[in-house]
Amino acid sequence: MNIADARMHSQRLVAPAFETPGEVVRWMGAMQAQDYHQAVWAIGSRMANPALTAVEAAIDAGDILRTWPMRGTIHFVAAEEARWRVELAADRIRSSGTARRRQLDLTDDDVNRCRDIAEKRLAGRRRMQRGDLLRAFEEGGVSTAGQRGYHILGQLALQAVLCIGPNDGKQQTYVLLDDWTHGAPSRPRDEALAELARRYAISHGPATAHDLAWWAGITVTDARAGFEAARPDVTPRDIDGTVYWSADGTGDQTVGAGHLALLAGFDEYLLGYQNRDAVIDRANASAVCPGGNGVFYPMIVVGGQIVGTWRRTLRKGLAVIGREVFPGVTVSDDAFASAARRYAAFHGLSVAFET
Repeated sequence: MNIADARMHSQRLVAPAFETPGEVVRWMGAMQAQDYHQAVWAIGSRMANPALTAVEAAIDAGDILRTWPMRGTIHFVAAEEARWRVELAADRIRSSGTARRRQLDLTDDDVNRCRDIAEKRLAGRRRMQRGDLLRAFEEGGVSTAGQRGYHILGQLALQAVLCIGPNDGKQQTYVLLDDWTHGAPSRPRDEALAELARRYAISHGPATAHDLAWWAGITVTDARAGFEAARPDVTPRDIDGTVYWSADGTGDQTVGAGHLALLAGFDEYLLGYQNRDAVIDRANASAVCPGGNGVFYPMIVVGGQIVGTWRRTLRKGLAVIGREVFPGVTVSDDAFASAARRYAAFHGLSVAFET
């Protein structure tokens, strides 16, 4: 099995066919979204007819939303799955932040007071910009100075009280999770683990228990238990001495050597795994994430391999696209231009290229 080819098909990056943003997010389970503009393209790139207007309409309608379900990082999830995904890893995330909350002198009483304020101010599907909500906490007697405000919002998200709402212009807003998801249900932990593992293996496979543990912020023991509980929908396969999990039939399809896709920064094709050797040469990894600073550039993928990065400048009526290809790699100008036109069309723009 060619792991890169199999993942391209599992992630629906070959002949994308999803009709709606919700279909994409439900298939993928969760999609990293701390960079909003990259995240909406990560969704759009898996759609048959990608359009930013469709993605933002799904956000505005509350069909998909952003919250902190894994690793303390913002992801898009389906609204009806938000609660159980947040609850599954919340205890580990909270435990990892105990020392930092102590440094900030942030107590449970502070968080509970802010919870009461948020529930009153946001009731009835109201939304507030971050700065306005933090001011409400201050008016209620809780300091949000320094990093305290950020950690308060994080704690309320981990309690499944808050999530990120539709943007107000260019500003992020917060809403009550239950209001926005019509009371998204919890799941028993064992059931949630099995569903997490099943969906991950189907959409990201072939992948290992270590990949799932890293991606979801759970233990390797829990990841293995989740995979086992997800049988027979997913099955293990030994590849060069390592056990990978995927749906039956994964690996039967290949990716043409000339197939080119322009993927978002932080795309799941790279960020969805602990070990990324199958899709990028380690010698080139720093070109995608310079200095290991946690910022991942948009990627050019040819034949399943990450071969360079790309960039765009949006102007009135025009998306100007540039590229940096790794040393020794040749990229088809025609294939790149076709992929660039698809990206520009997502924004309703024409395309031009850097000179």
